Amino acid sequence: MAATAVTLPSSTSPSPCPFSVATSSRRCLFPRSPLPRRAVRVVAASAAAAEAPPKPPPATPSGIILVDPSEAQKVHRLKTVYDEKVVPIITDEFGYTNVHQVPKLEKIVVNCGLGVDAGNSKGLDAAMKDLASITGQWPVKTKAKNSVASFKIREGNTIGIAVTLRGRVMFNFLDRLINLGLPRTMDFLGVNPNSFDGHGNYTIGLRDQGVFPEIPYEVGGKKNGMDVTIVTTAKTDNEALRLLTLLGMPYAEHMKSDQFKKKRLKRHHFMSKGRGRK
Repeated sequence: MAATAVTLPSSTSPSPCPFSVATSSRRCLFPRSPLPRRAVRVVAASAAAAEAPPKPPPATPSGIILVDPSEAQKVHRLKTVYDEKVVPIITDEFGYTNVHQVPKLEKIVVNCGLGVDAGNSKGLDAAMKDLASITGQWPVKTKAKNSVASFKIREGNTIGIAVTLRGRVMFNFLDRLINLGLPRTMDFLGVNPNSFDGHGNYTIGLRDQGVFPEIPYEVGGKKNGMDVTIVTTAKTDNEALRLLTLLGMPYAEHMKSDQFKKKRLKRHHFMSKGRGRK
């Protein structure tokens, strides 16, 4: 059967729209359907984004310098000095045959006694915040192992705080101690070169934590001291002394090893109680 043209009314236009209909299959041949709604929305959004002007970059506050993440990943400068300059010099001086024989810094222990503020919660919290701001690490509480009646101390009471530094934090604290803390000490003439314990470990005592710029100076405030113990892998004190000297530790030149001798015991020190008394 031949196809015939059928005229159908159209709601959009007043004029009739002819469509060819196959009478044999009873199917209407309509034109292509329009795009789906989702595709239309995507095309419209892309067109709007292309026509919209580019957004300006976010403005940074004045006076703030943004640090490149690659700079933050670099090793500390004191560690770089140790690897590039200190290791070759010590190896030549002491004749090491293996790089693992070269002495190095193992850890730094910072200890702070509280004294009267040990039983005061506010004083304890303030001391912990100050030590954390100086070292960059939150301290732990040290407790008494034995009871001492003369000092009014019972076993288990908090008597101080301590911090153990390793790695990058250790080198950062040692750098600030050598270049900022010690030079700001009152009447500073150098540290004692005889404060080694015989196993390559060195201890420094500071009477005031205010030498560090992290602690603001307050008139009338209590001055807390602290002890800094530098633990090295050196087997002798001479190797540890040379290591810290090359790292920049300001030792006093007027102090000699023979100037600090052990106290000479007198006769009454060897006498037992009651002997020699009438």
